[in-house]
Amino acid sequence: MLAPRAVRPATPLLRSFSSLSVAYHCPSIRDITVESAEQFLRRQKEFRENLARLRKEQQESEDRHHEAVSKRGHLSSLIYGTVKGQKFDKELARSSSQVLERGKYVHSIVMHDVKPNKVDEYVDLVGQWYPRMANIEDNRVNLVGSWRTQVGDNDTFIHIWEYQRYEGYHSSLHKISEQPGFREFDNKLKSLIKSKKTSLMQEFSFWHTTPPRRLGGLFELRTYTLYPGNLLEWESHWCRSLSSRREVMEGVGAWFVQIGDLNTVHQLWQFANLEHRRICREKSWGHDGWAETVYKTAHLTQTMQSRILIPMPWSPVG
Repeated sequence: MLAPRAVRPATPLLRSFSSLSVAYHCPSIRDITVESAEQFLRRQKEFRENLARLRKEQQESEDRHHEAVSKRGHLSSLIYGTVKGQKFDKELARSSSQVLERGKYVHSIVMHDVKPNKVDEYVDLVGQWYPRMANIEDNRVNLVGSWRTQVGDNDTFIHIWEYQRYEGYHSSLHKISEQPGFREFDNKLKSLIKSKKTSLMQEFSFWHTTPPRRLGGLFELRTYTLYPGNLLEWESHWCRSLSSRREVMEGVGAWFVQIGDLNTVHQLWQFANLEHRRICREKSWGHDGWAETVYKTAHLTQTMQSRILIPMPWSPVG
């Protein structure tokens, strides 16, 4: 079994479940106020500082480990003792790490098209069961987040799950199906929705999914349908320009679909409100390379879709 991400803090309050009934308020874009931007920016600053500190500690730990491992014998020093050999050694370790990391997690994106007159029932039902599913002992799954669409396909609820490889996906679904009361939950859910759509995705190696955080505000899910055979070129352009864009925009994650809607890429961003989104996107154009990235990726894309989402009360990323 794989260990959880080192930078992901424990969030017991978000992952806990009580058998007592909880009446959740169904969030709406009406809950967002102009004044909330200041609070969002303060929380964003605190989150980034804490994440940078955790990553620094993790990197220092890895450096100490590599330093201990690098104390090789005489034969090893003959092979790796030169500057060129040491550089090759580091590049090989880095590339191997990226390959392993890329296949470490499988994500699913689940979309529920809820009947308009059943939204409140749906929120109460899923708000009770999803945290419980994510908190099953020894389960190999995390709930990344749950959101309600407010601009786009209204009354569509979107949930992103993180599994430890495909083995974790299979074992988690099996354990969930054996939980007491699951059959009743599943039957009730089917009566509240018009349709359900699931795709299995993998995160890009250059953009890991964020750990749990509570910044507030709203989210934008951008979906790109690429022409077949263009994913690697699209990824290459985005990889070079992402760091500059993330200086002015708060990214959540980026994934490409492996099973389901193939040739599809999802990106999730977080903003204080729609005005904050406008300002951030305008600032992006002032960074070197961003205009070139748009120019070089536009012809690779068949369609684009944007949804504005509001996080649900139990969402670990909200």
